[in-house]
Amino acid sequence: MSAAEQIQARYTYADYAKWPEGEHWELVDGVAYAMAAPSRQHQEVVLELGSQILQHLRGKPCRPYVAPFDVRLPRQQEADDKVDTTVQPDITVVCDRSKLDDKGCRGAPDWIVEVVSPSSALMDMEKKRKLYERHGVKEYWIVHPTDRWLMVYTLGEDDKYGQFQLVGLDEPATVG
Repeated sequence: MSAAEQIQARYTYADYAKWPEGEHWELVDGVAYAMAAPSRQHQEVVLELGSQILQHLRGKPCRPYVAPFDVRLPRQQEADDKVDTTVQPDITVVCDRSKLDDKGCRGAPDWIVEVVSPSSALMDMEKKRKLYERHGVKEYWIVHPTDRWLMVYTLGEDDKYGQFQLVGLDEPATVG
C-alpha cells in the first residue's frame, strides 16, 4: 500500500463505496490513502503465503482472503455508511464467519498479513499496527520481502500487542 497520497477531507464507507472501481484506496479514521500498485515481488510473496495459509487452514473454520478484500473496522455499532475505517490487507484471515458479507469483513479479522513495500513501510509498521491493535486483531504479521524478515505481533490478555517476534527468512517461509 502507498501512503504517498493523502487527501485531507474526512470520508466514510459510504464515500468509499462510490469511488471508481479501478482506483485502490484505504480509509483510516476517515482519512483516505491512495494505494500504489504492488510490485511483482510483492505479489509473489502474497501468493506464496496465501497458498500456504490456505493449505494450513483446510478443514478448519477460518478462511483466508487476499487483497483487494475490504475490512471495515467500525468504532462501535455504527451503520456501514458511517464506518470511517476500511482497509485492504494483503492477506486477511477470518474465523468468525458472522463477520463476513458480500462487501468483505465487518469487524476485526483474526489474523492480518501485510507485505511491506518501500512506500508502505511506515503505514504498515506504525499506523496499521496501532489500528489493528485498537480493533482487536489477534495476530498481525509484517513481512519484509527485500530484507527477508517477518515481524509477528500477538494480542495479549490486556488487548495490547506485546513485544513483537522477529523472524529471519533465510529459507522460504512456511505456515504451520
